[in-house]
Amino acid sequence: MQRKIYRYLLEWKKNTNHVKPLMLLGVRQSGKTYILEEFCQKEFKHYIYVNLFEQDNVVELYNSSYTSEEKFAQLKVLLNFDLEKENTILFIDEIQESEKLISELKYFQERHNNLRIVCAGSLLGVKLKRGKFSFPVGKIKILNLYPMDFEEFLMAMGEELLIDLIKDCYRRNKKISDSVHEKALNLYRTYLITGGMPESVRNMVETKKDYIKYDRTILNDITNSYFKDMDKYVVSEVEALKIERVYASLPAQLSNQSNKFQYSKVSKGAKSRDYATSLDWLMASNLVLESKLVRTPEIPLRGFVENEVFKLYLSDVGILNNLLKLTMQDILTDNISLYKGVIAENYVANQFVCLGHDLYYYQNQNTLEIDFLLYTKEGIIPVEVKAANNTQSKSLSAYLKNFNPKYAIRISTKNFGYDEEKKIKSIPLYAVFCLTKESDEN
Repeated sequence: MQRKIYRYLLEWKKNTNHVKPLMLLGVRQSGKTYILEEFCQKEFKHYIYVNLFEQDNVVELYNSSYTSEEKFAQLKVLLNFDLEKENTILFIDEIQESEKLISELKYFQERHNNLRIVCAGSLLGVKLKRGKFSFPVGKIKILNLYPMDFEEFLMAMGEELLIDLIKDCYRRNKKISDSVHEKALNLYRTYLITGGMPESVRNMVETKKDYIKYDRTILNDITNSYFKDMDKYVVSEVEALKIERVYASLPAQLSNQSNKFQYSKVSKGAKSRDYATSLDWLMASNLVLESKLVRTPEIPLRGFVENEVFKLYLSDVGILNNLLKLTMQDILTDNISLYKGVIAENYVANQFVCLGHDLYYYQNQNTLEIDFLLYTKEGIIPVEVKAANNTQSKSLSAYLKNFNPKYAIRISTKNFGYDEEKKIKSIPLYAVFCLTKESDEN
């Protein structure tokens, strides 16, 4: 399946001056190994794969007291592979299993710059944050791989023509035909079932959208695997239990009327000090996404963040719906009642993160709230998310009056359009992937 991150891997390859080892971060089973193997096999003449789970002799070597040069010489012998051949790449998977090897990446970059190295690992972000070793800051190129966004989902479904049409209608602010609009919305609802985890999407493709044959246990297995990995990094069973409690509370947190994360939703009487470490683990592992509260929507947004107030979204909307135990029929028929808005908002958060946007939301001291704020070349753009055609909003009207942005974006099931009087651009839920950081959004 095609992944858009491939073009960034190609850009890394094309840079021939002082090339840094590349480290790919992301949630477990987001496709890190798959995309890096494909890249290495296609783009390099000589390729060798090392999995530190399976090749513990490499871990032992780098835990030894040999010098860096001696370790490198013996690594070639262990692998029986000349790492210094021209057009060679080394892929080190599960690299979190060796803190010393992570530290040695600096040596590779400085002394063996002709060798290309890519790395990946489960919960690598947690390992890096909690490790006590010397991380080679500035000597590594880091990329993040997220679950497949909706555009990648459409690619997997063979809907390239629909992608082109959506992008064209977005650029021209032109409505799409009613029949195609409904087709795209149905595909959006299918994505709400699968989410963006590659194995889940692949299963839907293989069953040819036969919802009866689609295997929903895949998402259960993925969620369970997260917490199996967790046992390697938590300090105690108590911490593990706290992390699971926080994660289990997220669906309820998202429907919280206060529109912020509340520790009391995790357990009665809980305070931030009780679960700060648990939240830190979930964010470092990319299992949850944090949206920061801003009360003054000015540039730079990060400078006006209220650090103690935030929202959390699950990293994948398919996993959210799986945790909610929603039936496929209810999702496909849009019979989700009050949770429609929650699900649509989590979906948009997922898409924005895939597009490289930081997550911010606005709220004043009263009840006015804007779901997202985008920092663009045209200033701070407010974004409101609606799960249906009912798009009336006092909050957005008040925000436009108070802060006078160049325009606003409303994401909903409505077709494309632009209200010149109100300065509101309508974007269908299936077209969020058009809101790239590079796009001219007006």
